[in-house]
Amino acid sequence: MPESTPRAPVRVLIVCLGNICRSPMAEGVLRARIQGSALAGRVMVDSAGTGAWHIGQPPDPRAIATAAHHGVDISDLRGRQLARDDFMRHDWLLCADRDNLRDVLAHAPADAHSRCALLLEWAGLAPEEVEVPDPYSGIAADFEDVWALLDRAAEGVVARLEIALRTRSGA
Repeated sequence: MPESTPRAPVRVLIVCLGNICRSPMAEGVLRARIQGSALAGRVMVDSAGTGAWHIGQPPDPRAIATAAHHGVDISDLRGRQLARDDFMRHDWLLCADRDNLRDVLAHAPADAHSRCALLLEWAGLAPEEVEVPDPYSGIAADFEDVWALLDRAAEGVVARLEIALRTRSGA
């Protein structure tokens, strides 16, 4: 029986406005959940923002503290802006809110490889939750609320990807 050729990993990009609160927290919690699942080594996660305000900056200190409180280190992440090649390198661009999704779709090249969706909807949390609220102007408790929502979303993303990869590999 011939050996199966290893498939390229599924690439997921989480997108928010500035890439210092929601998307790095989502990247961190999703990576942690993936590492503890059958998806380890089969799914790559990254994050970006639609705006350029925080390029090269670490996540908001409150985002770092919230993630650390949950055992996830995101302090090494750096803000970056969504780029044209993201549409070619990633399978999914999962957006924090409708404005982000609209901006992502407006910048998608005609030959884009990736598919775009709302993160919470794609994770199966809609219709009760559709958008990830931006905690930037809030307090530490707002970051905790967003973390809890992103953790639920990460659980849904992992479940959906496990099914998709099982189907893809013929298992």
